[in-house]
Amino acid sequence: MTELEKIAYAKSYIEKLANGINPLTNQEVPDSDIINNVKISRCLFYVSDLLRQVVENKGISQSKNKSSKVPFQLDYESREKFEYSELPIPISEIERRINALIQPEEMKKLTYKQIADWLMETGFLKLVVKDDGKTVRRPTDQGIDIGISTEERQSLRGPYTVVVYNRSAQQFILDNLDAVIAFIQR
Repeated sequence: MTELEKIAYAKSYIEKLANGINPLTNQEVPDSDIINNVKISRCLFYVSDLLRQVVENKGISQSKNKSSKVPFQLDYESREKFEYSELPIPISEIERRINALIQPEEMKKLTYKQIADWLMETGFLKLVVKDDGKTVRRPTDQGIDIGISTEERQSLRGPYTVVVYNRSAQQFILDNLDAVIAFIQR
């Protein structure tokens, strides 16, 4: 019997137990039996489903452990493939374009928050409290000098302000990507 056959066999026993059936005699167990306890039954169904996934995937775990992914990195050859926008774009679009250059199933993605936090740490963005009490990021004078600005936009909920990055600011982020990586890994 192969390992997968053993797992499938064990799964069938656990599934019978979860359904209140004695796997050796195929007879229902009395309602008072501990195997009919709701908590135990749910646990057994859960284990049965895990074993089903293992069998269906031929022994390969279906979901990779997030910690098995390597930390974000981007070699210089890949950085040269970054698609700059001539129009100012939000940081989330910069993040999306950077992450398009990696193998996401093998590597943790860079987040826009990590980039923004680095820009705050280095003095290009600051936190501002709006009239409604909400805290938002806005460019500092130093940030404006490298091409970070704000734009008023319209949504279904009304007007809002977005921080955008012109081509020069996009280039600045790519030129300092190693500093961003060092910042997020500390």
